[in-house]
Amino acid sequence: MNPISIVLVIVVAFLAGMEGILDEWEFHQPIVACTLIGLVCGHPTEGIILGGSLQLMALGWANIGAAVAPDAALASVASGIILMLALNGGTSDVTAAINTAIGAATALSVAGLFLTMICRTLAIPIVHAMDAAAEKADFAAIDRLQIGAICMQGARIAIPAAALCFIPAQAVTSVLEAMPAWLSGGMTVGGGMVAAVGYAMVINMMATKETWPFFALGFVMATLKELTLIALGLIGGCFAILYLGLKELAKQGAGAAGGSGDPLGDILDDYE
Repeated sequence: MNPISIVLVIVVAFLAGMEGILDEWEFHQPIVACTLIGLVCGHPTEGIILGGSLQLMALGWANIGAAVAPDAALASVASGIILMLALNGGTSDVTAAINTAIGAATALSVAGLFLTMICRTLAIPIVHAMDAAAEKADFAAIDRLQIGAICMQGARIAIPAAALCFIPAQAVTSVLEAMPAWLSGGMTVGGGMVAAVGYAMVINMMATKETWPFFALGFVMATLKELTLIALGLIGGCFAILYLGLKELAKQGAGAAGGSGDPLGDILDDYE
């Protein structure tokens, strides 16, 4: 990588690390982090493909009580860098490189749990220091400690990302080319399973009588090759606006009409 790309990658990694805790601008989400890394490294298309594949896998990652989910920030950033190094090294099989990066992301997400455990442990004395500053009404000290704690989370991803950037691209390419057929084939199958599991989770979340018609319409429209992704997105947005408008009208007239408050649900119930 050239020096400018390395600096930009570190910036993206730093933002992803902070967003893993702040969760405001979603820089830690794979579709965002991988796309940005691909953009700054000159391979935006491959970055989007990797980010989209990992995003489907990350749909099921969530913190449950004290159990922390796998680290999406490190998985996104590190796998994106590995893919960029392979592409810069002139790999001949882009699909295999993407699938290998997806496989690496799974292991990296678990490794990220160890780093976040260290940062959360170091945050305990910082919280105590903030409590002490609060007793003195020292709001400036509280702000400094808060910024320092968040920057520590950013460094948690930025430091490994910076180390990965200095790995020779040819070394990554050599490893990919040295992979046996059974391993590269397994990576391909695993990458396909990631997408399938992600789609299944999306379907499970939207499996209601009201949304099934839109789901079917999406498959029909996807067969129209003349429609671009932007056009499909606009059509989906229009359907969402119409649906929300019908829901609002139904709520206003539910009492007088004696309906359920869901016009699409009432129509579908009539067919049952």
